[in-house]
Amino acid sequence: MSAARTDLQIDRPAIADGAALWRIARDSKVLDLNSSYSYLLWCRDFAATSAVARDSGGRPVGFVTGYVRPDRPGTLLVWQVAVDVGHRGRGLAAALLDGLTRRVGAEQGLTTVETTITPRNTASEQLFTSFAERHGATVQREVLFDAAQFPNDPHDPEVLYRIGPLSDSSDSPEPFGLSEPSGLSGLSG
Repeated sequence: MSAARTDLQIDRPAIADGAALWRIARDSKVLDLNSSYSYLLWCRDFAATSAVARDSGGRPVGFVTGYVRPDRPGTLLVWQVAVDVGHRGRGLAAALLDGLTRRVGAEQGLTTVETTITPRNTASEQLFTSFAERHGATVQREVLFDAAQFPNDPHDPEVLYRIGPLSDSSDSPEPFGLSEPSGLSGLSG
C-alpha cells in the first residue's frame, strides 16, 4: 500500500462535500450523474448511510452513498461508489464499502446489501462480488429495471445484486492503511 493511502480518512459526508462528490461522479464517466442539488441533499439527509474518503488536506477523493430501505430495515442499498482518478487501484472503493457497512451494521443492524449494476460495469461487479466473499455472503442477481423502463437516453438494464446474509462484520478485516478521524467511533477507517 502506498504512503499516500495511509493519509486517507473515511468519515461521514457533510453538505460542504456535495460539490466534490458531484465532480467525482461526473469524472468517473461510468456513473449516472445526478444533479448537483441531489448530492448536496444526499450529504445532508443520508450522511449516516454514506461515507467519504478524504486526503490529508481534507478533500474528498472517494465516496459511497446509500440508504436503508424503508421496507427492509436490515438492508442497505448502495446507490453510488466512486473514487477520484488519482486514487484508483488502491482498494479505496472496497475500504469505503467495508467501512460503511461496518458502521451501518453497528448502528442500525444490517443483514443485506443491495446495489444495482449495469451489465457492462465489470469494476462494480468485481467490487461487490469480492465484498460478498469477504463477508461470507451469497449474491443473488435479477433484473430490477429493464432498459425499456428508462424514459431518457438508451439505458442498460439495472441488475439488482442482493448480498447476504452478511457474516458478523467484526470478523471481516479492517481496511488497511486508512486512519479513522477522531470522534467517529464505529466507523472503520
